[in-house]
Amino acid sequence: MKEVALMIGLFPVFVSFLGKPVQSLRLVETPMVSLEGEAQGTTYHIKYPDAQQRNFKRAIDSILVAIDECLSTYRADSEISRFNRAESHRFERPYFYPVLKKSAEVYEITQGAFDPTVKPLAEAYEQGKKSREPWLPNVDSLIEYVGFQHIRFDAVSVRKLKKNVRLDFNALAQGYTVDVLAEFLEKQGIDRYMVEVGGELRCRGQRSEGQWWKVGVESPVRPGGLQTTIRMANRAMATSGNYRNYYRQNGQTFGHIVNPKTGFSRPDALLSATVFAKDAMTADAFATAFLVMGLEETRRFLARHRELDAYLIYKDEKGTLNTVITDGMKGFVD
Repeated sequence: MKEVALMIGLFPVFVSFLGKPVQSLRLVETPMVSLEGEAQGTTYHIKYPDAQQRNFKRAIDSILVAIDECLSTYRADSEISRFNRAESHRFERPYFYPVLKKSAEVYEITQGAFDPTVKPLAEAYEQGKKSREPWLPNVDSLIEYVGFQHIRFDAVSVRKLKKNVRLDFNALAQGYTVDVLAEFLEKQGIDRYMVEVGGELRCRGQRSEGQWWKVGVESPVRPGGLQTTIRMANRAMATSGNYRNYYRQNGQTFGHIVNPKTGFSRPDALLSATVFAKDAMTADAFATAFLVMGLEETRRFLARHRELDAYLIYKDEKGTLNTVITDGMKGFVD
């Protein structure tokens, strides 16, 4: 089976363009359109069958630019960057409010494990990684400005209840981007597709009659190697892990996913969390939250929230790699 590895940030996604063979006679397949490009500091890949062979790349690139102009913290002129420098902001594009709304939902249901106001702590981590200077003594002063309870918003605007609180949507913006592009395709009459941005993806329908979209979960101990492959249809998926983007300092290990309640990332058995949901933004946000929560808390959470599925990779006390697969995914993991 031919597989193409799409290296996205820290986590590669493997998409099979053959799927499983079907023995019965089939009609001539609709030609597949493949689009790809760069966006949000990473790449995107989109596939959809279309008898008219319509190419939506120009429109998709325009959408990606508009989302960056709203949500990118790397652009000083973006809406989120301007809000971070101000006390309030009136939305100019349709992208800010949906991400705030989802952030509030996940913040509440995870009791603060997911918090988009974590930006000061994330910056301290990156600065510590770059300079190799101790940054933990600064945590107490930084965590004062972390807390989504200091944000108020409605469908029109957002404001701060506390000065110097800042937002960072990096933990769910790529998932949201996937959803926006998927909804764009659906408006064009495309009812089967695979949309992937930065490793987060969403599939609708099957690739073709009897053939699944097929994705891979990377092994945390064999970079570039597969832990497993998963058959996908009418689902979204996102993966987070702390096993690659980390550094050690003064005998301590620091991962890039920082706990917004404590100010640092604690060592935990959970190495990788792949989450499946109806939309990619939800999967993206919970994948990050689970790395903050750790293995045992995540398992208890999933037992209470059957609307989510997950594939968790962890190391036991003997250092052996193990997995947790929720019931809803067991029939789809190869």
